[in-house]
Amino acid sequence: MTRLLVLLVLASVVCRWALGKWPWDYLRPQTTRQQALFRARKLLGIDAGANRDEILAAHKRLVAMVHPDRGGTSEQVHEANAARDLLLDELPYQP
Repeated sequence: MTRLLVLLVLASVVCRWALGKWPWDYLRPQTTRQQALFRARKLLGIDAGANRDEILAAHKRLVAMVHPDRGGTSEQVHEANAARDLLLDELPYQP
């Protein structure tokens, strides 16, 4: 029993060290903000560590594809703009 407890504690510490979260943190549901950020990154096709230039370039590529002049809709352009704005708001301020 003691061995099992020691192994669980050790596994928890390794998980925290390797992944940056405690194992029980993965059981909590994501907040609405985190879900919106995930959807915005997925829409623009960028990873979580994207910088300002990458976000703007991905937005430009997406808008070029979904623009109403190219067969897209204005709703798709508004969605792309909202995703860009949400991700840019999450970046740390740099003067």
